[in-house]
Amino acid sequence: MSYINLNNQLPGIVGLMTYRPETAKPLNELAELLLRGPSTLTSAEREMIASYVSYQNECHFCHSCHGAAAAHHLDGDLNLLDDIKAGFKKTDLSDKMRTLLNIAKKVQILGNRVTKEDVEAAKAEGATDREIHDTVLIAAAFCMYNRYVDGLGTWAPENKEDYDETGKRLAHEGYGNSIPNV
Repeated sequence: MSYINLNNQLPGIVGLMTYRPETAKPLNELAELLLRGPSTLTSAEREMIASYVSYQNECHFCHSCHGAAAAHHLDGDLNLLDDIKAGFKKTDLSDKMRTLLNIAKKVQILGNRVTKEDVEAAKAEGATDREIHDTVLIAAAFCMYNRYVDGLGTWAPENKEDYDETGKRLAHEGYGNSIPNV
């Protein structure tokens, strides 16, 4: 149960969005733009950034939802969630993506941990200014989402399989104005 009475039994951000639907709209619009809007990074890559940052923030709900969405942008294998936790040991990522994940992890710790050398390393691997910008913004936004979800003590299903339908829906239907179910 959450720390406040949400008047619902819904997990994670779903319960919070139901409690305050007027805040759900801009939060969903931001997620839609960042994770599915026009970009040279794939939606799978952007969802992986969101899931990775969420895992680093110990936000099980967001890590699982966005990891499942990343999986459904790829082959649907939910073992991707475990690989994100392991630091992408099995997932075939480009060197560019690895440098962007390094930047995202540093933003998650503290924005000023990102160095000029980190950005230069990403550029050396082919990352554009826009991709670097979007990586930083996704990481920063998910720090906010994670703190919102966990700061109010919302609950989250434990098993990755519980996020399969949500991941499929987020990957194929997006965020829009709807409130996803888990």
